[in-house]
Amino acid sequence: MSRAKVSSVDGYVAAAPDDAQPHLRRLRQIINSAAPKAKEALSYGIPFYEYRGRLIYFAGYKKHVALYPAGDAKGLERYLAAKSTLRFPLDEPLPVAKIGSLVRARVKERDVEQGSQRPARARRSASAR
Repeated sequence: MSRAKVSSVDGYVAAAPDDAQPHLRRLRQIINSAAPKAKEALSYGIPFYEYRGRLIYFAGYKKHVALYPAGDAKGLERYLAAKSTLRFPLDEPLPVAKIGSLVRARVKERDVEQGSQRPARARRSASAR
């Protein structure tokens, strides 16, 4: 992908290698479906989704598309290229159901993390009881 500055996810996908664009559009659909409350933006020059913090990034390259951080990539181990990077070859269909499950699991993780970070309720004083 050329590293020209893009200002939107649409622009990023349009600037990606031609062969990567269908996979990027599909990844975007999967993520939007699995995390409908997530906000889409660009960071580090690539698309990411924000949901109670940074949820997931995706990127397109000449021979693959990538998704990170992968978290617990159950069922996707064969695509694991680095500690938390999944690479999907462009000459294979995306494992849609497994990617959707991964994104939904990341959303649940965020929900649990946020739930555990709620401030404790203030106790009423003895005189207020």
